[in-house]
Amino acid sequence: MSFPWIRMAILSGGLMGMGYALMKATVPSPEQTYAAMAPDLRKKVDANRTARLAQEQELKRLIEAQTKAPEATEPIWADTRNPRR
Repeated sequence: MSFPWIRMAILSGGLMGMGYALMKATVPSPEQTYAAMAPDLRKKVDANRTARLAQEQELKRLIEAQTKAPEATEPIWADTRNPRR
């Protein structure tokens, strides 16, 4: 007798589907997690978000400056007025 592949595939798929449904039913969304936080934790999360956004904006500015630089071989933080050679 051969291994029951079809039955095993159906059972495996059903088990994975039940696990996914259970996860969706029990795990809170990020908004629900934020709403359930204490006010002091919300302030820390907001400060971290603000710092991360500022860092991302700085990185975007550096990337744009690098792509628009006439001398693309040099890094943008290199000081062309006072080289250390």
